[in-house]
Amino acid sequence: MAGPWKDARGITVTTTPTLEGRPIQEYLGIVTGEVIVGANLFRDLFANIRDIVGGRSGSYERILRDARQQAIEEIQAECGALGGNAVVGIDLDYEVIGDTGSMLMVSASGTAVRV
Repeated sequence: MAGPWKDARGITVTTTPTLEGRPIQEYLGIVTGEVIVGANLFRDLFANIRDIVGGRSGSYERILRDARQQAIEEIQAECGALGGNAVVGIDLDYEVIGDTGSMLMVSASGTAVRV
C-alpha cells in the first residue's frame, strides 16, 4: 500500500501512522480483518509446475490480492461501525495454516481514528 486509499464510504486506509495534513481528532481502537482461503489441489499442482520452470503463479497472486482486499474491507467496515473515517498504521500478515498447509490466512489490523 503506497499511500492512503479510500473505500466507497470514504474511509481512508494507510500503513503510515498519520495522515499528512489531517490531524487525528480521536483514536477509536484497534480494528482487524481476517480472511482464510483454501488451496485447490489442481491449482496447487499447476502452480508447482510453474514454479519449477521459473514462472509466476498468477492464480496464487490473484487469490492473495483478493484476500488482502477483503481483509482491508473488513477493517474499513469495523472502523465505520465505530464512527471513524480512517484506519492508520495498517499491518498485513500472511500465514499458512491447516494440518497440511492447505489454507492461507491474510490478516489486516490497524487503528481506527477520526480525522
